[in-house]
Amino acid sequence: MITTKAYAAKNATSQLAPFSLTRREVGAHDVLIEIAYCGVCHSDIHQARDEWGGSIFPMVPGHEIVGKVTKVGASVAKFKVGDLAGVGCFVDSCRVCPSCKDGVEQYCEGNSVITYNGLEKDRKTPTYGGYSSHIVVDENYTLKIPANLELSAVAPLLCAGITTFSPLRHWKIGPGHKVGVMGLGGLGHMAVKLAASFGAEVTVISTTKSKEADAKRLGAKGFIVSADQDAMNAHGRTLDFIIDTVSAPHDINAFLNLLKLDGTLVMVGVPPEALPVQAFSLITKRRRLAGSLIGGIKETQEMLDYCGKHGITSDIELIPIKDINDAYERMIAGKVRYRFVIDMKTL
Repeated sequence: MITTKAYAAKNATSQLAPFSLTRREVGAHDVLIEIAYCGVCHSDIHQARDEWGGSIFPMVPGHEIVGKVTKVGASVAKFKVGDLAGVGCFVDSCRVCPSCKDGVEQYCEGNSVITYNGLEKDRKTPTYGGYSSHIVVDENYTLKIPANLELSAVAPLLCAGITTFSPLRHWKIGPGHKVGVMGLGGLGHMAVKLAASFGAEVTVISTTKSKEADAKRLGAKGFIVSADQDAMNAHGRTLDFIIDTVSAPHDINAFLNLLKLDGTLVMVGVPPEALPVQAFSLITKRRRLAGSLIGGIKETQEMLDYCGKHGITSDIELIPIKDINDAYERMIAGKVRYRFVIDMKTL
């Protein structure tokens, strides 16, 4: 077994603190990655504080992982020692269900193994995430990182990037489309960058006007303050597609009414409670309310390659791991633009 330094939550009310864990030995198809950086996702907070229920403690969060391969198994063909590699939100799946066979393993109908706060295929061994020095992952669930990008700013692409890239690609967003992005946080700022790069006209919808300049810098053409009812009314039935990244309670009907005939609002944020949906918000313009979850391995690699080609990374604030508990509080308060990334050299 491989002894690994980490930071963990001992229970739902404790602060994250130094922790030691063991990783499995490198198997025939495994790669050992020395983690250089790990992004901090809002879902890390939800799970470390058991806000979604079912959390497994002690918990080592982190599913936006980038680093360097330091050892490969005897049968590994995709990686060699020294390669840059990444790990996203899951590290294995059943591989035989229709979703896995279609390359959308994020919707695995069998035994999916999430990167942390889950169980390995033996259904007994807990998984531990990227707030750690090393991780062992099957090569088929490991991603190649473009060498031309700033590695620390690549880490959030493994969740925030693919979470927004996948629905934009699925609904074939491109030139001629008017796209709304609800919320300008870790997910929202990536949605703006990606949708604009695809050629869409992007409008950011935010609770505060203070983010307008940033929205324009990131690629948005328009900006709506959601609390301004006159502005919301003026933009009614103007958008083809909306990505809802908001994880706080909100009136989904007000945003559905921004859509044109046959428009789609896709949810990627996770509010704490169910949102009431009025039938008339949908049926009067044949609108669709949909959802999307990260992306499969193939699509995530496509996203990374696309970002490498177009020079797209996340806007980050690099922190030492000792500041992780303060970072959690700042995330809750919305005081980060737009993603914290842990420098694992500080572990």
